[in-house]
Amino acid sequence: MQTIELFIKDEEEDGVFAISLVDEPAIESDFLALSKQTNNKFNIKLKEVDKKRKVVVGYALIPDLEIPRVKNGKEFNIVMSKETVAKAAKLYMTQLNLANVTSQHEKPVQGCCVIESWVIEDAKNDKANIYNLDPKPQGGEWVVMMALTDEEYDKVENGEYNGFSIEAMFSGFDQLEQSKELTDEELLNKIKQILK
Repeated sequence: MQTIELFIKDEEEDGVFAISLVDEPAIESDFLALSKQTNNKFNIKLKEVDKKRKVVVGYALIPDLEIPRVKNGKEFNIVMSKETVAKAAKLYMTQLNLANVTSQHEKPVQGCCVIESWVIEDAKNDKANIYNLDPKPQGGEWVVMMALTDEEYDKVENGEYNGFSIEAMFSGFDQLEQSKELTDEELLNKIKQILK
């Protein structure tokens, strides 16, 4: 199966413009629901719910992870470098897309936004350690989202939402067009041309 690398070519057009709360994140990384702070430590358990804070944390992007996709019936993988993840994270923040949140990539979610985002640079000293999260791989982007509505946060609690998925535009899909598989007829025509 072909793997294409996505990248940011034009900072005016490419990048992440929203984050969606989804049941099955393509990066296969669920998020955590954070409880309130107690005794200067965070009590964190997967899917633990605190109605007062309504905070979830999880990966938005993971570098070098092959993610399966299908376009026009063709199966392929997409992958992003650490540099692309870092640039996408920076653009998401600087373009003030923090309140652009959707549910299952279908409808906007009001009353919730990303309050923090960082890219892992040093696993040993990364902020993910505060939350008892695995700060790997280096170059991955963590996102903290807060102030979900009660309705949307209930979906976290009951497992309808398990992670984040990005809504974005990236360059690189032209690689897929260049390597399209030939139909039987196209292959026969190419053979005939060679034999002439």
